[in-house]
Amino acid sequence: MKSLLSVLFILIGVLQLSASSILVPMDAESQKDHLKAYGITYWVLNKQQKVQWLLNYRGGSFLLPDGDVIRKECQIRGVSYEILSDSQAANILSEISSPSKNQDAVILEKAPKIAVYSPKGNQPWDDAVTMVLTYAEIPYVTVYDEEVLGDKLALYDWLHLHHEDFTGQYGKFYGAYRAAPWYIAQKKEAEALAHTHGFSKVSEEKSAVAQKIRKYVIGGGFMFAMCSATDSFDIALSAEGVDICEPMFDNDPSDANYQSRLDYNKTFAFTDFTLERNPLKYEFSSIDMTSKRGNVPKESDYFSLMDFSAKWDAVPTMLCQNHTALVKGFMGQTTAFAREEVKPTVMVLGENKLNGEARYIHGVKGKGFFTFYGGHDPEDYQHRVGDPKTELELHPNSPGYRLILNNVLFPAARKKKQKT
Repeated sequence: MKSLLSVLFILIGVLQLSASSILVPMDAESQKDHLKAYGITYWVLNKQQKVQWLLNYRGGSFLLPDGDVIRKECQIRGVSYEILSDSQAANILSEISSPSKNQDAVILEKAPKIAVYSPKGNQPWDDAVTMVLTYAEIPYVTVYDEEVLGDKLALYDWLHLHHEDFTGQYGKFYGAYRAAPWYIAQKKEAEALAHTHGFSKVSEEKSAVAQKIRKYVIGGGFMFAMCSATDSFDIALSAEGVDICEPMFDNDPSDANYQSRLDYNKTFAFTDFTLERNPLKYEFSSIDMTSKRGNVPKESDYFSLMDFSAKWDAVPTMLCQNHTALVKGFMGQTTAFAREEVKPTVMVLGENKLNGEARYIHGVKGKGFFTFYGGHDPEDYQHRVGDPKTELELHPNSPGYRLILNNVLFPAARKKKQKT
């Protein structure tokens, strides 16, 4: 009997010490590869297993189910992890649930289906999002005008737009690159694509694409845009039915007084902006701060993330999860947004108060959500045409890239009702 009791006590002790969860820490000190940690989380979700996102706990850590396969995958991908017992996991969740803590645990339920809007000829390194998705080993599908106009967006939970021009002005590259072979070729390809879909002008076709994306978001989709896709998208929505293109873009004059005909009620994020009429200027409108911010030294170009209540404002808290509240700035065709031209209904998630810039914003449209992130590449301060791609192996802990991946996981979350 004594021997049997001894064996039982040993078994009970082993069970108490056995691991039930894997903690993937996301603080600055403990995680070797923050970006691949998101890939691990997505991979677990793709295996039909749920994950808990521990908001504001050690940089926004992830609590995964335990298993030899998951441990091995973390080791293969170089992701730091910790083994927790039942009691340790319960203690963490109890601590997080305390009303005195600005923390919360959000359940991630399903791996979102991801689409990236990009021309078929683009390389993955043309876009910061495709680069980080590839590095993190998160699968995505490339779509473009044919799929959007063919109502294929309903197949996806999350859509990314990057260095795109929805106004039909070919990225406003005319002033510097109108004689470049690549510019001439892209213009011909865009015109041929518009004609294929029954449009006489590229601007009309891009406007139709923008309208389809708008309906996708209103119907419950998640849209994430960076660089020129942010302001050019809203400009296209505001200029529906109005010709804002000069003759070198669409072979006929723009409409007279087109500025006064813009409808800001149709836009997602911006209002009261003024369009740039000069076709030689590499700028769309007054929304962008690139030329207005002055000579900001690279070494002091940062923006700060806002602090939200994890228990009451889970959505913006998720989108701001990071191991630092201060993120390095980076430029793009659209670097940042004029604070006074951001609609009051839109949340500013990251800003540079000194320059009056909103860098990272989020809003609700119908049943869906959108996030706009200024700049082209978080680890390439001033990316230029023809520059080599960023090697993310050199930036596995990039705070700027983490903001992108927060948005990738966002559709997987079981949403709570927000405080009104």
